[in-house]
Amino acid sequence: MRKHYSHEGLVEEQLAPEPIGQFTRWFHDADDAGVVEPNAMVLSTADAEGRPSSRTVLLKGYDLRGFVFFTNYGSRKGSELAANPHAGLLFPWIALARQVIVQGRVEKVGRDETAAYFRTRPHGSQLGAWASEQSSPVGGREVLEQRYAELERRYPEGEGVPVPPFWGGYRVVPRSVEFWQGRENRLHDRLRYVADPSSPTGWRVERLCP
Repeated sequence: MRKHYSHEGLVEEQLAPEPIGQFTRWFHDADDAGVVEPNAMVLSTADAEGRPSSRTVLLKGYDLRGFVFFTNYGSRKGSELAANPHAGLLFPWIALARQVIVQGRVEKVGRDETAAYFRTRPHGSQLGAWASEQSSPVGGREVLEQRYAELERRYPEGEGVPVPPFWGGYRVVPRSVEFWQGRENRLHDRLRYVADPSSPTGWRVERLCP
């Protein structure tokens, strides 16, 4: 199977001064084009020995500080980030022949920020955060459903659900952000922002061979 790309290219003169501005442009393009869950991103982490793992998570916020997602601290990704606080993000906007690739260090967000987001989650998702010991083996689905039912009796709809102490947000603070645009003959455009304190914008841009 082979797809021939014929999309408009990406040139340096078109870029925003910094990567968050450029990401915002492309994120809105993906949303306007009807990309399903444009905030879905592949998160890659590695353990203390450098063994990698990847999974799809949802971007829940971003600004000049970085890209935020939420999870159980005891999950595999949480355990790996505790040992090796660096990660990669990949936004695969395949319908537009575009990718955004982020690399950077990872830090936990504050508990106030976590609580503010948790309150926006649907009631069922709040209960689910308590019911699941994410990434841990479980005897069967009925175990999860039983836990959920017990929580549903304890915290009925309309009653506030406390934020689990083992659950919260992470922010990927970018050191590089690559914007990949598919082009004809596999001569893709790859423009990468690299953090550079000596630059007026804090970033320099380099073009990579496809």
